[in-house]
Amino acid sequence: MEKKRAVITGMGVVSPVGNNLEKFWDSLIGGQSGIDVVTRFDVGDMPTKVAAEIKDFEPTDWLDRKESRHMDRFTQLAMAAAKMAVQDSGLNLEQVNKERASCIVGTGVGGVATLEQQKEVLMNKGPGRISPFFVPMLISNMAAGHISIEFGFQGSSLSVVTACASATNAIGEAMRLIEHGYADVVVCGGTEAPIVPLAFAGFCAMKAMSTEKENPKEACRPFDARRSGFVMGEGAGILVLESLEHAQKRQARIYAEISGYGSTCDAYHITSPAPGGTGAIQSMKAALAGAKVLPEEVDYINAHGTGTQANDSAETAAIKALFGEAAQKVAISSTKSMTGHLLGAAGAIEAIACALTIKNGMIPPTMNYGEPDPDCDLDYVPNTARKKEVHVALSNTFGFGGHNATIVLKRF
Repeated sequence: MEKKRAVITGMGVVSPVGNNLEKFWDSLIGGQSGIDVVTRFDVGDMPTKVAAEIKDFEPTDWLDRKESRHMDRFTQLAMAAAKMAVQDSGLNLEQVNKERASCIVGTGVGGVATLEQQKEVLMNKGPGRISPFFVPMLISNMAAGHISIEFGFQGSSLSVVTACASATNAIGEAMRLIEHGYADVVVCGGTEAPIVPLAFAGFCAMKAMSTEKENPKEACRPFDARRSGFVMGEGAGILVLESLEHAQKRQARIYAEISGYGSTCDAYHITSPAPGGTGAIQSMKAALAGAKVLPEEVDYINAHGTGTQANDSAETAAIKALFGEAAQKVAISSTKSMTGHLLGAAGAIEAIACALTIKNGMIPPTMNYGEPDPDCDLDYVPNTARKKEVHVALSNTFGFGGHNATIVLKRF
């Protein structure tokens, strides 16, 4: 049976640089950073002082007040982005076959805010005061569960947890559901709300986060010799994927086609990438093969580009190993320099950035790039957006545990 084609017909985003598609895109192209000093709690004793917090998000703009109180923030963000995406797609839910409509949403740490809060209740007030909603608010599958309930989708409802690769895996698995004929419509992406003392202190203890203090906006410096770690971010990105046949039948607007997906494991170390980026090479190779695209045909790579020493040099090495001479010609950028690292949601907002890059013919920059690193010597589109027609974009995400995920988006 010939594989069906998966296309993007709707997108929604809640992010540190904007809570809708237009603001998100304008910020990326304008080089606007969402990174600043943490306001959510006191970071006095912690070596990291900065994060990429969402501004001006009110859950009750999207949810009933009572309903929102029974959701962790990661689910609230996902619900808002999902409603935006479905609205953007123009889907008539009355005409969708709900048994062939699915939902796959990734997250890294799930309801960590609820965990922290309810632990305090247990310690200070005793077990009798724990909320009966504690478990349903905590568990990582609840974003996908709530979205499926909201839209009445009765097909597969899944949660992917592969650390920072979660959202890209979710989009790739959604593509496969459509390719193999299991679904006509899949709402997919990722969500994360990790900016709470417990998670923040944990990443500080790993010495993984940027320790920039003087210039918060410049704390994330992907591929720059001065990079000192990633910056934690929060948010959600949700996409509506449809089979091409389904989308064309209702004359839907199509942003781009998801045409290739690679998913591999380094099988090397719980936090460090494999030397030379071997797992990343295989992930990109599989995605390109699935898309029937040669490395020299790729116009743009949205890099994982976290701003850590190990990741950026390993990802650069992987691109050079796989792309050969074409590595010097492909435009690469890390939008994390502006959005921070949304962990399990990163791949979703970056897939949205790729789709908008294809649609608008503009490549977002890598901000805060000033001092070249001999190990990172490719074209990172430094500091200024670039006008360029993009037919093929590749998006990389790599996570703790050695998880690697890559998707290829094509102009339709």
